[in-house]
Amino acid sequence: MAQGPVVIIGAGHAGFQLAASLRQNGFGERIALINDEGHLPYQRPPLSKAYLKGTGGPDSLMFRPEKFYHDQNIDLITDHAASIDRSARKVLFASGASLDYRHLVLATGARNRLLDIPNASLEAVRYLRTLDESEALRHLLTPGRRAVVIGAGFIGLEFAATARAKGLEVDVIELGVRVMARAVTAEISEFFQLRHTAAGIRIHLGVQVTGIESSGAKVTGVSLSDGRHIGADLVVVGVGVLPNVELAAAAGLPAAAGIIVDENLRTSDPDISAVGDCALFASRRFGGSLRLESVQNATDHARCVAARLTGDAKIYDGLPWFWSDQGPDKLQMVGLTTGYDRVVVRGDRAQNAFSAFCYAAGQLVGIESVNRAGDHMFGRRLLAANGSITPEQAADTGFDLKRALA
Repeated sequence: MAQGPVVIIGAGHAGFQLAASLRQNGFGERIALINDEGHLPYQRPPLSKAYLKGTGGPDSLMFRPEKFYHDQNIDLITDHAASIDRSARKVLFASGASLDYRHLVLATGARNRLLDIPNASLEAVRYLRTLDESEALRHLLTPGRRAVVIGAGFIGLEFAATARAKGLEVDVIELGVRVMARAVTAEISEFFQLRHTAAGIRIHLGVQVTGIESSGAKVTGVSLSDGRHIGADLVVVGVGVLPNVELAAAAGLPAAAGIIVDENLRTSDPDISAVGDCALFASRRFGGSLRLESVQNATDHARCVAARLTGDAKIYDGLPWFWSDQGPDKLQMVGLTTGYDRVVVRGDRAQNAFSAFCYAAGQLVGIESVNRAGDHMFGRRLLAANGSITPEQAADTGFDLKRALA
């Protein structure tokens, strides 16, 4: 059990959950939660979904009210961590302040990958990851505006669906050959492309935005790699994220496509752990190293480290699951489908409710479900137990999935 203060850098899902879980587990020492945003710790998924389309205020997003941190004796500190002095076990802040730690947890998350093309810094070129970014975009979603979305990943398509429902003209530009190509099967990509197109969103595949067109400081459109021009007065960029590894790397901790940690989520320094989007962790479940961007991964990482710091050390073996709300449709994914060699569809695409069961060498490795929550929950239980059903059973809608769990 850790003796002495725990300092957590980053107050997103992972950082908040770690602080809360330490107290739930009976940790009695000081906890300092470092937050570099001017809000109480908040949920991120609604920023591109419900919050963007709704009228609720920021309070609707907060994990807990301010009283929680006071009652739980969690020091919520608004500052920016500038460096780590590992030999002195001290965090130094941009304000000039410093904090001693017995154990340090890096929950530094990730940041938007920025566009590197002409005029990319104009005011009407927007990103969507923080509460302030979502709040600013909410006020720009007025009917009749023309929005170009760069990137047909989850964030891009979630924003596009919301903007279209709000009455905007929407074009989505994607360099890949299909939407969400890095994340889902072709069957799921095709379904969502048809659904978005039917809603009036124009999707352009296999092309790149080469520049933002402007008149003075005002955005007027985008130039594409195939010579076309698309008019716009708002450009929203969703081209992925970069893990925030700089603080760790500057302190001499190994980092690559994430801060490198072992199966217990410890860095090379036993007094420092890393969790959530920034952590590149050794996975016994999947072999090799993984870095995942999901609420499940962040909160399960946090619970694992909180358990270790309160005397119950276990390897991290969480089963990944994700979700995305796009227009009226809910996409839910469980497992990791990279390397699948067969897809079996269960359900009815025509009824907008089906699942893609993904297999590798006959073994079920993941399920992607559209508007079929039962299939998703089945997958979470089966895959967590390292179970499988045959492709033939998956294809047979008469086959009782509950029986397979018995």
